[in-house]
Amino acid sequence: MANTSHTPTTKPDCSVELIQSELSQADLNDLCDATDASIEDGGGFGWLKLPSREILEKYWQGVVAMPQRLLFVARLDCVICGSAQIIIPPRNNEAQAFSVQLTSHFVAPWAREHGLAKMLLHVVEKTAKEHDFDIINLDVRETQKAAISLYESQGYKVFGSHPHYAKVDEKTIRGVYYYKVLS
Repeated sequence: MANTSHTPTTKPDCSVELIQSELSQADLNDLCDATDASIEDGGGFGWLKLPSREILEKYWQGVVAMPQRLLFVARLDCVICGSAQIIIPPRNNEAQAFSVQLTSHFVAPWAREHGLAKMLLHVVEKTAKEHDFDIINLDVRETQKAAISLYESQGYKVFGSHPHYAKVDEKTIRGVYYYKVLS
């Protein structure tokens, strides 16, 4: 009889949190590393080439400082590996005060396949509801197939497209616009 041993596998610790204060230096480094990896993978939420670390740090510190933005981070085994933001309309935009814009939703390539993108989305939606928002709007390049699949599987509806949304490697990329009613 053959001796078979089973190595127990431990499930990685996955979590999502809303950042409510300044990022620690370690968290800022993790977030910049995850951003770098995502940009290199082609999903850099606008960036096509890696910006300097100084620019990335200032970008993320600025996001945290802006009261109209809520920053959510995903962690895999306590290391930040992704993010999402919701942009709250300014007070003078009373006509659209019921909706938010989802942006910068990504998970670094090395942390994918753990459900973190979906977890981020669920926490963003829950937080938006808790803040009495009824609608989440977002837009994405048509080349972001995994993101499109996720949004559509979670009930986001296409409401339009833009044939000249982005230009990557001198190629024009179409953009797709989505919304989800939360209530």
